[in-house]
Amino acid sequence: MLELHRVDAEQYSHLAKLPVTIVLDNVRSEMNVGSVFRTADAFLIEHICLCGITAVPPRPEIHKTALGAEDTVPWSHHPTALDAITGLRERGYRICAVEQVHGSISLEQFQPKPDEKLAIILGNEVKGVAQDAVDASDCCIEIPQFGTKHSLNIANTAAIVMWQLIQARL
Repeated sequence: MLELHRVDAEQYSHLAKLPVTIVLDNVRSEMNVGSVFRTADAFLIEHICLCGITAVPPRPEIHKTALGAEDTVPWSHHPTALDAITGLRERGYRICAVEQVHGSISLEQFQPKPDEKLAIILGNEVKGVAQDAVDASDCCIEIPQFGTKHSLNIANTAAIVMWQLIQARL
C-alpha cells in the first residue's frame, strides 16, 4: 500500500469527502452497485443511498466489484428514491437526476457551485430514473452520446459523472 500511495480504511474514514451523495434508484445488478461503490471510494464521495430493489451489502456480487469499498463508503437504504430525495433536500442538497429529458443540462456544461452539496440520482438499467424522482429533481444532467445507443451502463455513467464532479472541484 505504501509504495502505491494508498491509504487504508481507517485513514480513508478521516479524509475530507466530496459533498456528493449518489442515489441508486432501483438498480438491478449487484455488480453495478459494487462498481458504483468502488468508484465512489476512488473519488471520495461522501455517501450512497440505495433505493427500492437496489441490493445492499453484504452481498457476494457487490463485493466482487466493490473490492471492499462497500465497507469504506457510507451508505443507507431507502424504500424509494423519492424518500431519499426528501431527506437530502431537507439537509440542503441540490438534487440532480442523470437522465435524458427535455431541458437537461449537458454534463460538460454542468457547473456546481463551490462546496454545493449535490445528490446525483442514477436509475434502473432499463427504465432509468423513476419519473417521480425526475419530477422532484432540481435539474437533470445528460451525458452527450453520439452513436446508435443513447444509454450507458449505470456503472460507466456513475464513473463519468463522478469524474466530472471531481474536475469541477479541482
